[in-house]
Amino acid sequence: MQTFFRYNWMVREQWYRWCEEVPQEELLKERVGGVGGILKTLFHIVDVEWSWIQTIQGKPDFQEDFSRYATLDKVRELDARFRLDVEPFVLAWHEGLERKAYEDHLPDGRIVIDAWGEVMRHTIAHQIHHIGQLSVWSRELGKPPVSANLIGKGLIEIEGRTNSL
Repeated sequence: MQTFFRYNWMVREQWYRWCEEVPQEELLKERVGGVGGILKTLFHIVDVEWSWIQTIQGKPDFQEDFSRYATLDKVRELDARFRLDVEPFVLAWHEGLERKAYEDHLPDGRIVIDAWGEVMRHTIAHQIHHIGQLSVWSRELGKPPVSANLIGKGLIEIEGRTNSL
């Protein structure tokens, strides 16, 4: 679990650096698919990750308004602020939390019960899905996308070797 969250954070940071080379108007431009644009998608990824982690723990959740974060620096600041809540929870994750019940109260009144492990994996998959959209948009701009490859990122210690990252 922790490896994939660390992977997502690493790839997200690489996308932020990618964005530094793109004009602000391209980052804000409305696009087909996803939540509508590059910067808005990065904001959405950060917001949803934090929201799910808050929600399964029974902590207060609120929806941020993208218009308050419509620059790369502001999205990065939000990410850093939310990471203060998310990272300790992820790093403390253990097998005993996998099957812990999360009750989701749907707008239509139904209650759905899911396992915390499912919610965590959904959160991971959510970013990976949206990163794929960013990759398509990067190609539309004629820029190579950030590599989605987990291999070679040094996220898993190899027996007898020290990672140099």
